[in-house]
Amino acid sequence: MTVKQAIQLIIQNQDSPALNYAVNYAKAALNMDENSNEFEVQCLYILNNITHWRAKKGDETMKNQIKEARTALKKAGKIK
Repeated sequence: MTVKQAIQLIIQNQDSPALNYAVNYAKAALNMDENSNEFEVQCLYILNNITHWRAKKGDETMKNQIKEARTALKKAGKIK
């Protein structure tokens, strides 16, 4: 999953209560240059605001997508 796909996944799931602020940060990130420092910091903001995002019980597909999204955001924010 690319970082843009991760951001779009967050926006698609904006009805989840765990994504309150992350949705607005994600929408702002879509308009930023992926190679900029601003985008890197924005990914960290998004990552920080999805810490409580979980898939519904038994939804393995979404569970894997959330995990991939976190990994993509960590990579974009340059967290090891």
